[in-house]
Amino acid sequence: MRIRILGASGGIGAGAHTTALLVDDDVLIDAGTGVAELPLAALAGIDHVFLTHAHLDHIACLPMLADSVGARRGQPIVVHADEQTLAVLRAHIFNNAVWPDFTTIPSRAQPFLRLEPLAPEASLAIAGRRFTSIAVTHSVPAVGYLAEGRDGALGFSGDTTSTERFWQVVNACERLRTVIVETSFLDEEEALSRLAGHLCPRLLATELAKLERPAEICITHLMPGEEDAIMAEIRSHLPGRAIRALRAGMELDV
Repeated sequence: MRIRILGASGGIGAGAHTTALLVDDDVLIDAGTGVAELPLAALAGIDHVFLTHAHLDHIACLPMLADSVGARRGQPIVVHADEQTLAVLRAHIFNNAVWPDFTTIPSRAQPFLRLEPLAPEASLAIAGRRFTSIAVTHSVPAVGYLAEGRDGALGFSGDTTSTERFWQVVNACERLRTVIVETSFLDEEEALSRLAGHLCPRLLATELAKLERPAEICITHLMPGEEDAIMAEIRSHLPGRAIRALRAGMELDV
């Protein structure tokens, strides 16, 4: 699988874009502001979107994606998420007040968008790849994903603070090659990290101690303006360990 990082920031500004990963050319994991950087033809080629949770920085471009390319496609874009996340989308986004309900436009029989529940621990196979939802610990119902291709696998934590099941699932994956895990705040903000359901460098070090397999470690969701300081603290907790921060435009081969 080829993973293109469209956005990996905890916010916007100065070229930062929020979370969106393009898997090959047809699957998105989250739909943050980075999706807007794709050309129209690439947007029209997205068939599936896997959401980690309903926070705006992870769904911001989903409504406009449906609006921009729905009429160019012969089939709906399918959005996969846990039922609680889909309920938020129905009630607060695709409600004909904040945004048109593209699950019924242009018709219920042939909509631009289809919402399909994917419960934690459930998997979906798409064109030789498998995507498994994994419950994580955030301030709202949230999941991470294990994305498996023919030759390797990627674990993506989404937004989480200290959690357990995510690490159990990735440890059980023999083809694991890369783990993307969030770290949003500095150590001095640990109380805020816990309250908001995120990690700081000290908590990240504890989480990575749970990883039993050799894998490339990539950091996402760094807060704008604090990226270098957060990465410096991460390296102070994990000296000698190869860890890199993700940026929009990077590509990973998994």
